[in-house]
Amino acid sequence: MSQPLTPPTVIADKAALARLGATVRARLDSDPAAYRIQTDDAEIYAVGDFLTPAECRLFIDMVDVVAKPSQVLDHGYAGIFRTSWSGDVNPHDPFVKMIERRIDDLLGIEGGCGETVQGQRYHPTQEFKEHCDWFHTGAGYWPQERRRGGQRSWTAMIYLNDVEEGGETHFVRLGISIPPQQGALLTWNNANRDGSPNDRTMHAALPVVRGTKYVITKWYRTRRWV
Repeated sequence: MSQPLTPPTVIADKAALARLGATVRARLDSDPAAYRIQTDDAEIYAVGDFLTPAECRLFIDMVDVVAKPSQVLDHGYAGIFRTSWSGDVNPHDPFVKMIERRIDDLLGIEGGCGETVQGQRYHPTQEFKEHCDWFHTGAGYWPQERRRGGQRSWTAMIYLNDVEEGGETHFVRLGISIPPQQGALLTWNNANRDGSPNDRTMHAALPVVRGTKYVITKWYRTRRWV
């Protein structure tokens, strides 16, 4: 009996992820402002002071306007799994467009492949348990996401404020925790070099202990996001 064929879009995504990974990797490795986090199992970079304090404050105000209880794609228990508040900021705002272009330029990814910037707010005890940003192609949501731009490639996240205690981004399978630092950008490749999903990018937003944590996140797809 013949084996079922892998959907062409999935094959194309794997090749596209490998190409995009190589392009962004080379760009960041040549950027003196980008620091590569030391691990052989994933590609994670940090850029300090990517946003100014004034830019961070402006984004914080935007997040407060749109924030509502966070959701997750395929869990019926968002209130336990992800307890933060979040919302998409206005993609037509000139300031947002300017920052998006800055992120696009850092990574060298076509802006049309980027999803709308999402803001997240975490009060004490709030968290986002361990998860990966790439899509499970066997999940019920995948056909829709495939049509909307395909697999997620790179994640770019920016801390908008320092946090008194807690709120680290913890890569659970790498043993790496990165504390919030105002204006710092953290970005990682959700795929391996061959374009397959990298499950070692599983990460968690650890609970805030004291203070409030604000971040913005932008995810990129392999094709134009719609």
